[in-house]
Parts: sequence; C-alpha cells; structure tokens
Amino acid sequence: MAISDTTAYAHLTDEDVAALGDELDAIRRDVEESLGARDAAYIRRTIGFQRGLDIAARLLIALTRSRAGWLAGTAALAIAKSIENMEIGHNVGHGQWDWMNDPEIHSSTWEWDMVAVSAQWRYSHNYRHHVFNNIVGVDDDLGFGVMRVTRDEPWKPEHLVQPLRNVLLAAIFEWGIALHGVHSERDRAEGDTERISRARRTLVGKIGRQVLKDYLALPALSGRRWRRVLAANAVANLARNLWAYVVIFCGHFPDGAEKFTADVLDHESRGEWYLRQILGTANFRAGRVLAFLSGNLCYQIEHHCFPDLPSNRYAQLAGPLRAVCDKYDVPYTTGSLPRQYLLTLRTIHKLALPDRFLVATSDDAPETASERRTR
Repeated sequence: MAISDTTAYAHLTDEDVAALGDELDAIRRDVEESLGARDAAYIRRTIGFQRGLDIAARLLIALTRSRAGWLAGTAALAIAKSIENMEIGHNVGHGQWDWMNDPEIHSSTWEWDMVAVSAQWRYSHNYRHHVFNNIVGVDDDLGFGVMRVTRDEPWKPEHLVQPLRNVLLAAIFEWGIALHGVHSERDRAEGDTERISRARRTLVGKIGRQVLKDYLALPALSGRRWRRVLAANAVANLARNLWAYVVIFCGHFPDGAEKFTADVLDHESRGEWYLRQILGTANFRAGRVLAFLSGNLCYQIEHHCFPDLPSNRYAQLAGPLRAVCDKYDVPYTTGSLPRQYLLTLRTIHKLALPDRFLVATSDDAPETASERRTR
C-alpha cells in the first residue's frame, strides 16, 4: 500500500511535524512580506519578452526563405509558447500575481495560449491535484487517468499499452490537459447536466479559437507561404507539448515522489500537509535559463509547498526549505533532468506488466513505498 501515515513514514513525532509546519509558515511569511515592485517588474518583463519573441519568431518564419530561417523561427516560437504556458500561464493561474491587483495579470482573467480552458484547469490542477497531491484515487493527475504509476492501482490488461499511451500523451499534452479539465468539471457538477454541457461547450469554443488561430487564420495571413507557417505552428505546438510533459512528469513520477492513501486526509494538520507535498514531489537541477524555460517547475517541491508564491522566488525558497528538510531528516528528492525522466520512464514501462512479473512489493519498491517498509 501507499503511505497511510506521513508522520510514521518520516519517523517524526507529532511535535516535530508541527514544528516543521511552523518553520515553513515562517518562510512563507518572509517572502509574502517582501513582495513588491521588483516582483511585479519581473512578471511584466517576462510577458513583454514572451510577446516580443512570439512576434519576432512569426516574422522570421513568414518572411525568410531559407530552411535555416524557418528552423530558427520555429524554435523561437516553440520557446515563446513554452514560456507563455509555463512561466506565465501556469503561474498566473495559480494566483501567484493576484496580489498586484492587475486585472490583466490575474488568475481569474488570464486565458493561456493552448486548447485547455484556464478556469477548468484551475479546478482540476489547483484544487484536485495540489490539495490532494499524489493521493491514490483522489488526485486525478496521478497517471492522468491513462497510466499506472503505482502498484497500489490494480493491474489491468489495458496497462500493457501504457508505453504507447505515454508517447501519445507527450505529443498531445495540451489536449490531455484540456480533457482532464473538463472531466474534472463533470465530476464537480455531480449530475448537473446543464453545467456539464456548459463546460463542454466552453471547451469546444476554446478548441475552435485555438485551431482557427494556429491552423487557419495565421497561415492564411501569410499568403502563398501558408504551408510554411502552418508547419511551423504545428511543430512549435508539438515541441511545447513535449517539453511541458517532460517537466511535469519529472516533478511527479520519478523514484522518491511518494504516493498516499486517502487515510492521510483524516485530520491532516498543516505540518502534515507540508510533509506530504515534500514527500510527494521531486525537483530536477537547473540553471537560471533552464529554470525559466521550465516555469521554475524544476523547483517542484517549493512549488507544491507554496503554489501561490511567485515563481521567481522559488530559487530563494529552495535553500531554506531544504535546510528544514535536512533538520528533520525528511527526503528532499532531486537529480538531473535526464535521470529524473529515465526513472519516470522505467516506472511507466515496468508497471505496464502484471504484478507477478515485478520483484519488489507495494510497500518497498523504487517507485512505491509505505511506512511499512521499515517495520
């Protein structure tokens, strides 16, 4: 079974967990009290850079005749789309910049440049995933409903094809997020057919606008070079999908990102919630450029502990948070990006097989563990 008692798993007393929570709350307050003009300038500068890069990339694609120009423009467009989705859209959607009271840069008004509906994603991601991170049967992001990533999920014959599902999900990741969001809205509506229909219509409308922009309007505006622009948009969207998929999976499914049973929710304290976020996520090492391109989600542990604090502060938060983990001997899972992704791939391919072909148990396996592993 997955972890049912986070305190026992971490070998901490209730007093230790309460003290850990207090220390992390203090770290949070220090950042909140220091938010100001520099942070506001950062997000506005980021949005300006992303929009400028997007325009420059599209001009390069449409106006140059060489293959090198097309490749450079397409790469720049893919980067611009990644920045918009991850460092801007994802983080604005978390409410990280709501304190600015800027109606444009606000979680309630920002609509990102992909087929998923921001409002639907905010419920499925901010609530269903972040609040119930890695709880089996509760967190819909655990395998995204199409893959088995823990032995706590019973094996089914359909899992044999999950390596292929993984490749498909990576290529169409924005569509997976879109469907994930509308399915969460369906569950949230609890049989309210009108509300469900409205959510589906909203998603269809968003898909229509995105398809019109990327695959009809912008190619049409380029005249005789429409094929060049159409291909660039398709390749840039694919590259953005693949990169977002890698970043998200490396933060949630490598060894050390633990899973939990719903029992942990019984009277879960603030300290226990922090502890679950730390145990249930993983970082990967990155310099400033890679961190920026990943939406600062190389700091997935910091993000899960403080999801509504601005992403430009995660590097600052990492040192104090890791010091707290070291103080209480709590695992702080990190590694290189290739290593974290290869561990994730190993889990996806291994758990495609029936349990009788697996060696370890659901209490003590590289990808799944519980407090019973040490009993």
